[in-house]
Amino acid sequence: QRFGESMLLGVNVLRNSAAAALAVATAAQAQFIRVNVHSGAMLTDQGLISGDARNTVLYRKRISSRCAIAADILVKHAVPISPMDPALVAQDTYHRGCADILVVSGSATGMPASTQRLHSIRDAVPEAPLWLGSGLTPQNARDYRALCDAAIVGTSLHRDRNLQAPVQQDRVRRVVDAFGPS
Repeated sequence: QRFGESMLLGVNVLRNSAAAALAVATAAQAQFIRVNVHSGAMLTDQGLISGDARNTVLYRKRISSRCAIAADILVKHAVPISPMDPALVAQDTYHRGCADILVVSGSATGMPASTQRLHSIRDAVPEAPLWLGSGLTPQNARDYRALCDAAIVGTSLHRDRNLQAPVQQDRVRRVVDAFGPS
């Protein structure tokens, strides 16, 4: 398969450098960037991370980038600085923040996302593309496929779910087969 058909190439510059991600993705002709905190603010082990949606969208326009912005809703490895309703965060991120895609993850790398949260966000913003950001396995792929338009997957592709171990082709095939069209 080629990128741009059913597989997309994206760039994420951690922890939240949307401008750098846009520059790299545009130069590499990638289809999207992932922004961990596009709007709002989250507390992380690296400190407070604030979204900069307005400047990200303006920069994308200024450099004539065609990259989509995939924005996390209450990103993993972080907590909101005050209680937040994920559905309201999703609406704000999509409508006011002009994100093109919403990403929902579990609490940490490789952890499954809450299907309840996915349902809530799908109901709140039914027109938004909704991607799973973590936790996809062949075993749960059917459940997520019914809720999500696409998935970002990494951990379950490595031997023993160890990110230091190589990606295994048979694991990739099982995830693609399980999550792909029925």
